[in-house]
Amino acid sequence: MSTSPLFSLSGRTALVTGASRGLGRQFARTLAAAGADVAVTSRTLESLDGVCKEVEALGRRCFPIALDVRSETSIKQAVAAAVERLGRIDVLVNNAGCNVRKPALAVTWDDWNLILDTNLRGPFFVAQAVAPGMIERRYGRIINIGSVTCVAGYAGLTPYGSSRRGIKQMTMSLAADWGPHGITLNCLAPGWFKTAQNAVLYENAAWVSYLSEKIPLRRPGRDGDLDGPLLFLASDASGYVSGQTLLVDGGITVNDTRALPPTVPAPNPARP
Repeated sequence: MSTSPLFSLSGRTALVTGASRGLGRQFARTLAAAGADVAVTSRTLESLDGVCKEVEALGRRCFPIALDVRSETSIKQAVAAAVERLGRIDVLVNNAGCNVRKPALAVTWDDWNLILDTNLRGPFFVAQAVAPGMIERRYGRIINIGSVTCVAGYAGLTPYGSSRRGIKQMTMSLAADWGPHGITLNCLAPGWFKTAQNAVLYENAAWVSYLSEKIPLRRPGRDGDLDGPLLFLASDASGYVSGQTLLVDGGITVNDTRALPPTVPAPNPARP
């Protein structure tokens, strides 16, 4: 893939958490295609075989690393291993996450802790472990993966939405903390994309039709829709962008509510 110099990651290194499948796997491929060598993590090394083969097929180095973001020890060991193998970490994509869909009254103590520990506490301590090297070199790009739920509420997603709103706030606070050291921090917030976590929803044609009607572009996200935004935030193209949340959601967060009944004809501009 030919990349504009502004978006090139040639000579850069990246760490992508939660990269065995779904969006994380796509993120690793996208960074590699732009020229970066990549360390990828998952809770099991075996699950990373596929993404490593894809990255290496693009001519870049790929290092699989076991990481459980719910464990402080695992985080420290994984980041140290990534630095040892890559030499340094220029770009961090904090992608590891999980979800439990339940009505609020059915959410358990353990459900809440699982989601918040994985989606919010873990990313903070991964960033904290990576930041000292970036501070020393006065360069770094940290991309925290959020969600459309960081700005919109959805029934059945209270713990998940709370964790993603926390990611948005964490991104802003860390941007203020680490900006003076040459590090940018931004939140990439996808809308509705089909992943392993939500695939069962997309088996329901009526639900997909309902969802698409809520999105101004009238479709869920597709493969490739996040590639450009990710590269923008990971590259020098976004050198003066920090503390921001970039929503890639087809416009769903504009709250596409009709101000006129659908039967009312649009005004005719040719009519005097």
